[in-house]
Amino acid sequence: MTSILITGGAGFIGSHTALVLLEAGHSLVVLDNFANSSPESLRRLLELAGPDAEARLTVATGDIRIRDDLERAFAAAPAGQPIEAVIHFAGLKAVGESVQHPLRYWDVNLGGSRQLLAAMQAQGCRTLVFSSSATLYGMPEQVPIPETAPIRPINPYGHSKAAVEQLLDDLSASEAGWRIARLRYFNPVGAHPSGRIGEDPRGIPNNLFPFVSQVAVGRRERLQVFGGDWPTADGSGVRDYIHVMDLAEGHRAALDTLLSEEPQLLTLNLGSGQGHSVLEVVAAFASASGCPVPYELVARRPGDAASSVADPALAAQRLGCRTRRGLAEMCRDGWAWQSANPNGYGTANPLEGGG
Repeated sequence: MTSILITGGAGFIGSHTALVLLEAGHSLVVLDNFANSSPESLRRLLELAGPDAEARLTVATGDIRIRDDLERAFAAAPAGQPIEAVIHFAGLKAVGESVQHPLRYWDVNLGGSRQLLAAMQAQGCRTLVFSSSATLYGMPEQVPIPETAPIRPINPYGHSKAAVEQLLDDLSASEAGWRIARLRYFNPVGAHPSGRIGEDPRGIPNNLFPFVSQVAVGRRERLQVFGGDWPTADGSGVRDYIHVMDLAEGHRAALDTLLSEEPQLLTLNLGSGQGHSVLEVVAAFASASGCPVPYELVARRPGDAASSVADPALAAQRLGCRTRRGLAEMCRDGWAWQSANPNGYGTANPLEGGG
């Protein structure tokens, strides 16, 4: 099986993808600085992955912006199994924070990606799955949104993702042999159905689902719904939510496709193709949890769109997979995680070594 480096592998999407890849028999090196994640997620995914998984997981604490940390991560691969592919999750992702601290977002998201690509080039590793975002579509003119839609981000986070995509385009055009998948996520939610790993944002959540779940579990008093006068069925904004396990399986499929085909630059939406309104999500989560989710309608946020839904047809065609879990499963699994871990992972000491 393949030896893979996962940057940001202790995070929400990274940990679920690492689990799927371990279950498929791959060997992993996880590089994470634990700035917005917990090493506890890696301990728990090993519990889920089975008794032989520990020997195939190595964890290196480090930062993608630091060349020595990247070199150490590549060197941490098991003897005789050099890193053959990279899945790149590490980065900052809060839209509001990016507006307040644009230099930090450009430094981490673009600067870190540039350092990673330079390290890959030096190591002779030319296969990359990149964690991109539907945020770079900005205010969409067409819904569902195809991959051919204009790239018009409206915040520093989206601009930084678009810049990395352009860098990958330039790199693949300049040097033969690169196998790259740019995966544009819509709204990852839910958790592993065991409730052992899930989303644990630091501070106030920036996304709807963790905020709803924290209200349901009693950590927060109420949810603010931004806008009740959108041109939608119930007046609240509509988004495309994808279960994190479907997203993780999409990464495995993208990696398999890259490794089995000729070098290419592949750009795909990862979403369900089904839109759900904020109020629909609130009702579904209250039903799944059996707990009330108080909310209040407040003014719209600048830059929000009425509806943002993926056209997932190309991903289904190229990767041969479709999302299998609907809103009910997203809420059920999200509640399994939040109810069993009302305070998230808690505190834990960084994990080093392994394998």
